[in-house]
Amino acid sequence: MKKKSQSYSPPYAITPAIVNLVARISEIVGRLTDMTDAARALRLRRINRVRTIQGSLAIEGNTLSQEQIIAILDGRRVIAPPREIQEVRNAIAAYDRFEQWQPEVEDNLLEAHRFLMAGLIDEAGVYRRGSVGVMAGSQVVHVAPPADRVPALMVDLFRWLAAGEEHPLIISSVFHYEFEFIHPFADGNGRLGRLWQTLILNRWNSLFADIPVESLVFAHQAEYYQVLQESTNRTDSAPFITFMLRMILDAVTSSAPQVAPQVTPQVSRLLAVIQGEMSREALQEALNLQDRKSFRERYLQPALAEGLIEMTIPDKPTSRLQKYRLTDKGRQC
Repeated sequence: MKKKSQSYSPPYAITPAIVNLVARISEIVGRLTDMTDAARALRLRRINRVRTIQGSLAIEGNTLSQEQIIAILDGRRVIAPPREIQEVRNAIAAYDRFEQWQPEVEDNLLEAHRFLMAGLIDEAGVYRRGSVGVMAGSQVVHVAPPADRVPALMVDLFRWLAAGEEHPLIISSVFHYEFEFIHPFADGNGRLGRLWQTLILNRWNSLFADIPVESLVFAHQAEYYQVLQESTNRTDSAPFITFMLRMILDAVTSSAPQVAPQVTPQVSRLLAVIQGEMSREALQEALNLQDRKSFRERYLQPALAEGLIEMTIPDKPTSRLQKYRLTDKGRQC
């Protein structure tokens, strides 16, 4: 399956949706970078770090709330399963060392795994010696490559990462997918894959150390596993890249108060009627609108432009199966 290390490149297609998402994220990150220090106060950074830890661990089944994580950070006693408390302490320790790690250094990734899984598994910080599968609930959705291939596959992946010329938003998403495909550790692959994507993004812009992408991934957990499987079935990580870029876009948008839109009455009405995923026809009916052109120009397009709603099939804007749903920014608005 894999080519020689010198020429290996993960398979992925750059779609128009990916290009558009990269441009929108880059624009908002540029605005965030210009924010004053007051707007990026230490308290906000602390809250976002808690949201990051809570979201990433919740995907793996940890039930601790943000309030309980704050208590652990403060050294207060928390009544909860010991393993879940240990997971939080490990995550705190790992994120405390976040700035010290280089994403292209394999030994740093092994060290990060050692911190994340200390006291939880015997093989903390070393690649797995047995077979593993990716679970979605009680269902096995992916059987990882044999353990004896893991070291070589990881060498290939790190060489590609070091030489990567794509935008960091794309590179980080590809790495995340390939890491989960290889599943190099006996446990902790999900939380480490998400942490490493954040580390790659942080090297592009330090804002990403404080942007809680993981909490949004947790809110869309079923889709997270779905696009992992879809990418594997297609031998193309474009679905996963698109998903992660949507999560990043929502995260940076919610972290940028100065980009909150001036919502028109028409857009406000549209946001109010959307429930789940709805077709254009269903939206027009809910709004009691007959004129398709007026609906598109005064309601639909402004809401899409502001990132308040999104297409369910962004690669095919005119698809007859196209539907629309609220983004996290739209729900906040």
